[in-house]
Amino acid sequence: MTQASPAVAETRVQPSPALQLSVVVPTFNERDNIEPLFRKLEAALGGIAWEVIYVDDNSPDGTWRVVRELASREPRVRCIRRIGRRGLAGACIEGILAASAPFAAVMDADLQHDETRLGQMLALLESGSADLVVGSRYVEGGSAASFDKQRAGFSALATTLARQVLKVEVADPMSGFFMIRRDRFEQLAPQLSTQGFKILLDVVATGRGSLRTVEVPYSFGSRLHGESKLDSMVALDFLGLVLAKYSNDILSLRFILFALVGSTGVFVHFLTLFVVLKVFDQPFAEAQAVAALVAMTSNFILNNFLTYRDQRLKGFAILRGLLLFYLVCGVGLLANVGVAFAVYNEHITWWLAGAAGALMGVVWNYAMSGLFVWRKR
Repeated sequence: MTQASPAVAETRVQPSPALQLSVVVPTFNERDNIEPLFRKLEAALGGIAWEVIYVDDNSPDGTWRVVRELASREPRVRCIRRIGRRGLAGACIEGILAASAPFAAVMDADLQHDETRLGQMLALLESGSADLVVGSRYVEGGSAASFDKQRAGFSALATTLARQVLKVEVADPMSGFFMIRRDRFEQLAPQLSTQGFKILLDVVATGRGSLRTVEVPYSFGSRLHGESKLDSMVALDFLGLVLAKYSNDILSLRFILFALVGSTGVFVHFLTLFVVLKVFDQPFAEAQAVAALVAMTSNFILNNFLTYRDQRLKGFAILRGLLLFYLVCGVGLLANVGVAFAVYNEHITWWLAGAAGALMGVVWNYAMSGLFVWRKR
């Protein structure tokens, strides 16, 4: 039997250094940014034992394939491919919970976050000075000069709203660039929403002041490849998150988004009723029926693209879902009227009876939609 030389044996049993940092990168259609980001991390994290976890929402451009190919050459690269689940917040949560290191950073794949700040952020956590370190554009030394006017305006408004309503004492709660102790994150994870884009705001608000937080300035860069994922729906999504946290999570983000979509249906209903009555000169009964149908259709479309975007119906499932949504809302209308009459018959003022009926209708529609229309597959 051949024995290995002492030098070879020593090499074989020599342990690899314990991981210090896991970098979590949520991706969707970012194939051209995968390797450039890895090389930037490689240059910035010299002397640190680290890994990068790309969490991909089954990108149509095959981002996950690029990550897998890179992982075959680079052992520090890991890939989580999510099928049937969508959303930046959910991807970040899954990535951090899958991390092997005691500290986890979150950053975008678009090369707009400054990876050279990661070493400083890690040092603050390892020294025990903080539980959470935020890469901030709005403290001295930071910059968001690459924002266009529209995005800069929304960011400023959202930051002000979050700080005033939720009493968040962070200069840049909208930042997507932060690092956190994994054990502290795991304590908060069950209370976090898997929807939305603003995972840091959710973490800070859920922590309710228990996280020792330090902000590190950085300059927000310009995207080199791909397209921004932010659109007009982000505003509703953000508002829903603020209301959910303001209610101390009594109301879920999904329920609030469902209710907000329902409120737009009221406007659609009355607008359609006016058009059919006044422009097309139809009888009230027919006009009311058309208005109700149009409003339900509008609500279904918005819920499919916003409230349930992580379970979005496609193809033939859209028609089936729409018909089920009509049925759910029809029964919800009966529940609305029944509760309103019951409350009104107790000699309670009309507007309170109407509000009770409307609340019953929303709760019914939300519960039944989750069970039958957008049920988890």
